[in-house]
Amino acid sequence: MAAAQPRLPAGAAMVRRLARGCWSAFWDYETPKVIVVRNRRLGFVHRMVQLLILLYFVWYVFIVQKSYQDSETGPESSIITKVKGITMSEDKVWDVEEYVKPPEGGSVVSIITRIEVTPSQTLGTCPESMRVHSSTCHSDDDCIAGQLDMQGNGIRTGHCVPYYHGDSKTCEVSAWCPVEDGTSDNHFLGKMAPNFTILIKNSIHYPKFKFSKGNIASQKSDYLKHCTFDQDSDPYCPIFRLGFIVEKAGENFTELAHKGGVIGVIINWNCDLDLSESECNPKYSFRRLDPKYDPASSGYNFRFAKYYKINGTTTTRTLIKAYGIRIDVIVHGQAGKFSLIPTIINLATALTSIGVGSFLCDWILLTFMNKNKLYSHKKFDKVVDTLGQHMGQRPPVPEPSQQDSTSTDPKGLAQL
Repeated sequence: MAAAQPRLPAGAAMVRRLARGCWSAFWDYETPKVIVVRNRRLGFVHRMVQLLILLYFVWYVFIVQKSYQDSETGPESSIITKVKGITMSEDKVWDVEEYVKPPEGGSVVSIITRIEVTPSQTLGTCPESMRVHSSTCHSDDDCIAGQLDMQGNGIRTGHCVPYYHGDSKTCEVSAWCPVEDGTSDNHFLGKMAPNFTILIKNSIHYPKFKFSKGNIASQKSDYLKHCTFDQDSDPYCPIFRLGFIVEKAGENFTELAHKGGVIGVIINWNCDLDLSESECNPKYSFRRLDPKYDPASSGYNFRFAKYYKINGTTTTRTLIKAYGIRIDVIVHGQAGKFSLIPTIINLATALTSIGVGSFLCDWILLTFMNKNKLYSHKKFDKVVDTLGQHMGQRPPVPEPSQQDSTSTDPKGLAQL
């Protein structure tokens, strides 16, 4: 009589079963099993999910997004601007050389529409502006000699002196005098400014596709002398009226000219290079870039000075605070062209995604249908390899749920 084998501890038995399961999972092979379930509602859900996935890939992915193309964003770009026009203030005629900064014309150009002039400033001592914080005083004790206020106009001398007008007093400073105090001469240049014209010459290049194009199509030398931009009739004439730009940005020209502001001219080059070159056209849009409704940061102004000498010895200057309309030209774009690699990738993704319908319907059957257990028994079968019989092992007896699934079942899936 054979000796009884010692029983393994419970923990060791569990470890052995786990090891056998892992080994079995490593060597087992799973293959799909096709079962026809005659259920109209489930079949309708299955086909509708497949149809929606197919429509998504055909319409959105391939037609709208053009995912069959290789694309490139951010073209290399060059911009040249030129402003023309004259205007008048109360007592002077202004030309381009005076109201356009910087004069060389790049992607940013400022057109002066109003100025505040502080004339005949010389180096010396004078009262500080009352607009400077803590500049008012009652005696010399309120002014510290040598003190420098970064928001002020100069270095304090330590004296409290009468202001330019009125009964107030401010600390004396060593600076360009008289200082700017808000009572300077005011000149409005915006009366004729809406008729100024701005030439915006733009060329782009997509290096990946070796494609270049500009926003001027005509080869005639005098073409730009007689044209004005129109999106419908003349889209390749990049000459814009300043009033047209401000209007398209949704702004009031008089208000903008008085306070100043920043207007963006956005040029979009979205090109489908599978079509002809004539289909790649620039699209212009205009909007205000500075925060209009934020009093602390709206508007646009800057200062500059013009220097000259009197009698060849004394250096004087005219300080100008200029308000204007700054034009920022911004270029965006994307080009696309058919490529086999993204086409194959997106087709494979589409075909794989169609299987989501089957996964969804299987989940519904296994979770919500009345006979979900019967479906589970029919769907998952386990077949044991008979190789163990040749090695002297006795094949395991299959459980009732693992017997031949092809046997007739009077209450089978036909009733699902």
